[in-house]
Amino acid sequence: MHPTVAPFPTTRLRRTRMKAPLRALVQENALSVGDLIWPVFVREGQDVLEEIPSMPGVFRRSVDQVVEAAREAADLGIPAICIFPYTDPALKTEDCAEAWNPDNLSNRAIRAVKAAVPEVAVMTDVALDPYNINGHDGFVENGEIVNDRTVEALVKMTIVQADAGADIIGPSDMMDGRVGAMRSALEASGHHDVTILSYAAKYASAFYGPFRDAVGASGALKGDKTTYQMNPANSDEALRLVQRDLQEGADMVMVKPGMPYLDVCRRVKESFGVPTFAYQVSGEYSMIAGAAAQGWIDGDKAMMESLMCFKRAGCDGILTYFAPAVARALS
Repeated sequence: MHPTVAPFPTTRLRRTRMKAPLRALVQENALSVGDLIWPVFVREGQDVLEEIPSMPGVFRRSVDQVVEAAREAADLGIPAICIFPYTDPALKTEDCAEAWNPDNLSNRAIRAVKAAVPEVAVMTDVALDPYNINGHDGFVENGEIVNDRTVEALVKMTIVQADAGADIIGPSDMMDGRVGAMRSALEASGHHDVTILSYAAKYASAFYGPFRDAVGASGALKGDKTTYQMNPANSDEALRLVQRDLQEGADMVMVKPGMPYLDVCRRVKESFGVPTFAYQVSGEYSMIAGAAAQGWIDGDKAMMESLMCFKRAGCDGILTYFAPAVARALS
């Protein structure tokens, strides 16, 4: 696009910014509650709401409280929640077997939400790190995170989540070939309508720290995740990863983190024209929430501005811990 603008004063670009009605008429992007997915953390117990110190206003919730969060989402018009488990350290093992236990914490939460609030879509996380004594997304053998054996485990994890009632499977592991293996297994097991929202471009980012606190993975992680998550210096590679995941059967794709990678969001949307999501990750959330708590920024305005940036970059939806607050603000 090559805008044609007459010289000043024939053109005064401020004219359409002078009054609120005019600003509304020419606004190019809009944020709605239908754009939101709310990530929630589940832990063992009954009637538990445990605030996460590094994520002000975000809680680990027992299954009954996750159900209450789903009811809150339904009341606010939020279409989906995404469940992440805080796994008992005693259940974390080298073989990660708890990951595909049909009665593990995540699967119990899925069933409870779908029984109580079926109109809310449930998204899950597919990666081994919540169950891995090493804190990694895949199996560790001789210091290496191995790919193909991990994919086999992720497929088992996917099927038990689908059996529990998950609507959206979210592979966040970044192993090669996992989307194709998951899609084949879902088809073979009769889960034809289960959607895959692939973490297609997930970067090895410093912005994940508070999340690892939330799921209890910070102390467990040995080394880093640079051999399977993306180099923050790369964006062409992101397009190759997105294309691969789409060819393997992903219905939607995600860029993670969000705000530091808005250029990648834009490139993905323009290149493929598919439903494109971003995850406003824990570090992004905590910077805004923490600064607002100190009175350094207007938290509500910063929250809304940050989410509008995703829409401007071409995102169809956003995973954000701000989802309930945003929904209330929009209403």
